[in-house]
Amino acid sequence: MKQRFALLGFMGRGDALSKLHELVREVRVSRVMTTAVLTLPPDATMRELKDLLREHRISGAPVVEDQKLVGVVSIEDLIHALETQQLDAKIRDYMTREGLVTAHPQEPVMEALRRFEVTGIGRMPVIDARDKLVGIVTRGDITVALLHALQDLYNEAEAMQDRPQYFFEALESENTSLQLRYRVAKGDFSGGGDASAKIKRALLRIGGSPQLARRVAIATYEAEVNLIIHTHDGGLILADIQPTEITVVAQDSGPGIADVDLARQPGYSTATPEIREMGFGAGMGLTNIERCTDKMSLWSALGVGTRLQMIFKVSPEETGEADKT
Repeated sequence: MKQRFALLGFMGRGDALSKLHELVREVRVSRVMTTAVLTLPPDATMRELKDLLREHRISGAPVVEDQKLVGVVSIEDLIHALETQQLDAKIRDYMTREGLVTAHPQEPVMEALRRFEVTGIGRMPVIDARDKLVGIVTRGDITVALLHALQDLYNEAEAMQDRPQYFFEALESENTSLQLRYRVAKGDFSGGGDASAKIKRALLRIGGSPQLARRVAIATYEAEVNLIIHTHDGGLILADIQPTEITVVAQDSGPGIADVDLARQPGYSTATPEIREMGFGAGMGLTNIERCTDKMSLWSALGVGTRLQMIFKVSPEETGEADKT
C-alpha cells in the first residue's frame, strides 16, 4: 500500500489525484455491482423478511415482481412490523415504493458515488432501461473500484518511469498524421466511452503523455455522450493526431441545436428526465470540453446536424521532447 501512495510524490499530488478521478470515472457500475441479489416478492410476509435478514446478515432487500423493481424493504420496516405485531403482514404494506434511489449498469461509478453522498444510503439497486433489477451496488463495491484504480495508476506510473517514450519519435516526415474514425450509435450507453478510450490508448501507445491522453479522452467522452443522448441516429468521432496538434471532431446529421450560445451555458440541458435519472445530461458536457481543450468550436443547424471541433495543442512537456534538452 505504501508503494501505491508513493506515486503521489512521483507524479505530483494534483496530477495523481486527477488521474485517479479519471480512472474511477471510466469504471462502470456494471463492473463492480453484485449480480446475485437477494430479493423478495411483494406478497412475501414480514416474517420471511426477518428470516432473510437474519440468515444473510443484511439490512434490507429489493422487492421484485415480474423481474422488475417495485420497492425496497429495510430493517426499519421490520422493526415497525415487530412493534405492531404484524409479522404476517405482506411486504407490500411496508415497503418503500416512491422515490427509490437506483443506479444504472452503464453509468460511471463516480455518478453512483455522488448519489451515495447526497442520499446517505449504503446500497442501491441497479436497474436497466426497463426497470429490470440486474444487480446491487454498495459503497464497499466502490471502495474496491478505487483501490483497483490506485493499483492501475501505480502500474502506469511505474511503466512510464521505466520506459520513457517520445511522441512520434520513430517517424520522420515533414507532415506526419494519424487519423482515427469511430461510429457512435444513438442510445448505446453500453458502448459509451469506447471511442474516447481507444483514442486515449492510441495516444499512450505512440508516446503521448498521460496528461495529454487524459484531457483528450475527457473531452472526447463528453462529445461521445452527447451523440448518444441528443442525436437521431448517432454520429461520428474523427481524430487527427499530429506531433504538435490533435483535432477531434464529433459530428451528426440531426436534430441540431436551436441556440448554440444557450447550449454552451453550464447546466443547460435538453436531456429527458429518464436520461437524467441514468446519471447523464447534467448540462456540463460543453463546459468540461472547454476546460480540456485549447480551442473549441461548435456549429449547428436545426434539421441539419451539429459539428463540434476540439483542438489540443501538444506541448513539449506532453511529448517527452522536453526531457531531451
